[in-house]
Amino acid sequence: MNIFRLAGDVSHLSAILILLLKIWRSKSCAGISGKSQVLFALVFTTRYLDLFTVFISPYNTVMKVVFLALSYATVYLIYMRLRSTYGSDNDTFRIEFLLVPVIGLSFLENYAFTPMEILWTFSIFLESVAIMPQLFMITKTGEAESITTHYLFFLGLYRALYIANWVWRYHTEGFFDQIAVVSGVVQTIFYCDFFYLYVTRVLRGRGKMSLPMPI
Repeated sequence: MNIFRLAGDVSHLSAILILLLKIWRSKSCAGISGKSQVLFALVFTTRYLDLFTVFISPYNTVMKVVFLALSYATVYLIYMRLRSTYGSDNDTFRIEFLLVPVIGLSFLENYAFTPMEILWTFSIFLESVAIMPQLFMITKTGEAESITTHYLFFLGLYRALYIANWVWRYHTEGFFDQIAVVSGVVQTIFYCDFFYLYVTRVLRGRGKMSLPMPI
């Protein structure tokens, strides 16, 4: 494992913890897309089906369990315990527009036409677009709390660091995973505009990040 992979995992975990702690401390899910969180839970579920059949390392196993547990805990808080605070009226992205093409692409582009491989490929493709309901929700409401933007920043940083990880592995090991790389680049592109707004607005001390309104 190289430093970019480790830093990416830390950033990913930090993003999830920031969001979960925000929900727990404020006792509110306002401004958070439940649909994005369901998609991320689905990503982890389909990716880590090998949890009890394939052992790579203690680190790998622990991280799989942690990501699964935290993702489902977040979904539980949004849709069960704190459901009254969830802004479902603003969380209106049609996730079937993501799921249908991702499912189809998973059957067409994979490394082996087996159930586990197709589900792994599905998780990679789905992760690249799972944040779209959250970004759509922010666009619809016109602003986001700083804690939510911190979550998005670390989530985007995780993907950027993983791109660096793939570059490093290509130059040091000759390893190149086309599906993961292309999906990761697509996901990072979604964050580019957000990164600019985060640096120019949130880091300058504003409590919320307001988006420019269309003319």
